[in-house]
Amino acid sequence: MVDLYGQYLRHKEEIDLAMQEVISSTAFIKGPDVQSFQEELAAYMGVEHCIACGNGTDALQVAMMALDLQPGDEVITTPFTFIATIEVISLLKLTPVLVDVEPGTFNLDPEKLQVALSEKTRAIVPVHLFGQAADMNRILEFAGRHNLFVIEDNAQAIGAAYRLADGSTKIAGALGHIGCTSFFPSKDLGAYGDGGALFTNDLDLGQKIRSMTNHGMTKRYHYDHVGVNSRLDTIQAAILRIKLRHLDAYNQARQKVAAAYDAAFTTIPELQVPVRNQDSEHIFHQYTLQVNNGSRDALRDFLKAHDIPAMVYYPVPLHLQAAYQQLGYQEGDFPVTEALCKKVISLPVHTEMEEDQLVHIIDTVQKFFSK
Repeated sequence: MVDLYGQYLRHKEEIDLAMQEVISSTAFIKGPDVQSFQEELAAYMGVEHCIACGNGTDALQVAMMALDLQPGDEVITTPFTFIATIEVISLLKLTPVLVDVEPGTFNLDPEKLQVALSEKTRAIVPVHLFGQAADMNRILEFAGRHNLFVIEDNAQAIGAAYRLADGSTKIAGALGHIGCTSFFPSKDLGAYGDGGALFTNDLDLGQKIRSMTNHGMTKRYHYDHVGVNSRLDTIQAAILRIKLRHLDAYNQARQKVAAAYDAAFTTIPELQVPVRNQDSEHIFHQYTLQVNNGSRDALRDFLKAHDIPAMVYYPVPLHLQAAYQQLGYQEGDFPVTEALCKKVISLPVHTEMEEDQLVHIIDTVQKFFSK
């Protein structure tokens, strides 16, 4: 699905040198590369504060802690996402309230927010799934009317530009009160291990988040907040500094692959190519098709037989997972999500895609539907 080794070889000299410099300095924790990376990523995102942390899941948890969400408070999010989104809500003893997604973009449907709203609602966590932002104009307008926090789960859309209602443009993750991202190796901006970051333009929130990711410490051995130990290793920061310089090129390479897929698959009646949100750039963390004739699993098996990896994100919606049955949701509660879980399939889309690989994938998919 991704060619991490090929990408490493492209930057090998820079990356090897950066790693060796960290090892030679022995500044493994909170070394100078961490501070530099935070400043550079903040500038890229157009935000005042970027705080690196241990992983994207920690970023979501710390965001909710920093906003002083309390047990019993309700947080609205989507059932069609990776488990981390709902996991941290539950760990903090908050109440996840799920709303269905749009059938085209796969992102949270703003039309469903009003039904989910209650006097206990405190926050919305839109997930910018597969590489494009949710409908943030409507989500931000709704949140503003009801005095709700917006925490962006931007693990999959870093670098995607979004056009706001006033005509200005911001980067996904810089739109809400706090943005969260992941540097898991397969992400568009991926480390060589775990990592994550939070973004905000609020000075007080930025200072609080920075403290909370370091045990709640404000100055050495003085703790003003209950915090966690969630820091980005210096070696990872050094690698990410290099890769950040190439992020726009990475995203353009993915978009080029996606354009080739679109051209090849639009004419296949059984397939629905990815739908673009008119206000959001799509940087294709995943290229996800809908197979509308019930043959999704057969297509995946056919691709596998031809040495093509294909993934299903996500085969079981969150509300039907065994660990979350206490929320009281049942099959049928979110029909769009449940239908998507049976239809979606993601094809390889990465920065190192060779022309012969792309042609092989396209030809194989076309061959399957011409049988």
